[in-house]
Amino acid sequence: MGALPVYRWRLAPDGLATRRQLRALGLRPGGQDVAAQVERPRRRRDPLVAYLYRIDTAKPVRPMTPAKWAALAKANAARRICPECRRDAGYVIPPALGMCTSCAFPDEQRAA
Repeated sequence: MGALPVYRWRLAPDGLATRRQLRALGLRPGGQDVAAQVERPRRRRDPLVAYLYRIDTAKPVRPMTPAKWAALAKANAARRICPECRRDAGYVIPPALGMCTSCAFPDEQRAA
């Protein structure tokens, strides 16, 4: 395979799309190779690059199965459990804190 065609930002031909654009259309690349790339120039830095795929050979997004829905629900529930107090915080635990706000800031909770 030769070098990929490179297009400037917003100048890619019709029939090509990024992964996000494919997803918005209900499609996925489906194992196809990258067809081209688009570059967005930036000052004093390397350009942003996005890979493009052919829309006509893209496949439909696979539907979620009940097992996938269950696994996703379990993973999201695990993100809500505080590792310190083992309670459901009612929100996703911030990765920066690593625990619920009650455990991270116990003095502020008592003052309130």
